[in-house]
Amino acid sequence: MDQSQIIQQCIDECLKCMEACNTCYDACLKEDNIDMMRECIRLDRECADICAFAASAMTRHSPFSKQICELCATICEACGKECQKHKADHCQRCAEVCFSCAETCRKMAMQMQ
Repeated sequence: MDQSQIIQQCIDECLKCMEACNTCYDACLKEDNIDMMRECIRLDRECADICAFAASAMTRHSPFSKQICELCATICEACGKECQKHKADHCQRCAEVCFSCAETCRKMAMQMQ
């Protein structure tokens, strides 16, 4: 896989993660015990935002793509760990997508060295 394919795969993963986090965020707001979901909601927003920013940065070949993707991986990991704590299907799905995105972002960042 060449560098442009790795970057495209990372962009795709980031957009998929952004969508999963937005879906989880919206579903969490509808949960009965919203207090219990507070950290999940916060991290869903953080993760969706950094994923969108990372995809945008890679699309425009930002010289900071490596650092942005490293940060994106860290935030995706944190969001995934929080979502994993909740039994709701939307949280479990979000966690899975977040962990996948984190892994892809780390691979992409290593390619940029």
